[in-house]
Amino acid sequence: MEDTFSLKGKVIVVTGGTGILGGAFVNAVVEAGAAVGILGRNAQVAQERADAINQAGGQAIALVADVMNEEELKACRTQVLEKFGRIDGLVNAAGGNQPEGVLAPEQDVFKMDLAGMKKVMDLNLWGTIIPTQVFGESIAATGKGSIVNISSMNSKRAITKVLGYNMGKAGVDYYNQWFAVEMAYRYGDKIRMNAIAPGFFLTEQNRNLLTKADGGYTDRGALVIKQTPFKRFGDPDELKGALIWLLSDASKFVTGAMICVDGGFSVFGGV
Repeated sequence: MEDTFSLKGKVIVVTGGTGILGGAFVNAVVEAGAAVGILGRNAQVAQERADAINQAGGQAIALVADVMNEEELKACRTQVLEKFGRIDGLVNAAGGNQPEGVLAPEQDVFKMDLAGMKKVMDLNLWGTIIPTQVFGESIAATGKGSIVNISSMNSKRAITKVLGYNMGKAGVDYYNQWFAVEMAYRYGDKIRMNAIAPGFFLTEQNRNLLTKADGGYTDRGALVIKQTPFKRFGDPDELKGALIWLLSDASKFVTGAMICVDGGFSVFGGV
């Protein structure tokens, strides 16, 4: 059974690999035996994480790129192929929200920053599609592989303030299903695409929205906890199991699926 979950000998690229959740994904694939490409815009963090993995006996390479820039991604693909010779998997963890994509309650809903909402929507949707086009081509050349997208609770319920993020992740959900079917028609069971939908995890982007300096909850954070049956936020390490399952042969008959790792948020009716 352990061999079924192993990623030994495989090469996995993680976009958003310099973030908090991305860091957990990077560590997970290394722990499962894979070499990893840590892709993000923060060159220092990417290199520090790669150095730590290499010094501990693992295999990693720092990749600096914006997921919206196809040419930068192609340059990163070349780096990975030159170092490891193949690409077996992709984790599309880049995304998130930005200040211009937030509509505060006191703002006029008919004067929202539409350009800001579109920017956030594009980052989350096209920031998933573009890396898949670039790295997926090499996965197809390898002949077998798995792509894991990162969805969100925001695609399942109307979460206030963040329309662009909601729409972007909803787009990811449909793309996840559509592309999984396309891969099946073209490559049979050799290339799969699935998604993880995290619940609420504290990151640098949402920490101030959900928690206070003293460690207590903001009003918004308290509402999240109220809606989560486990009554707490998730720990990034709690995403590792679902990720490795989807990347490995343990899920080889699974494609187009979405795994909610949310403490029950998505199924709780509030009563």
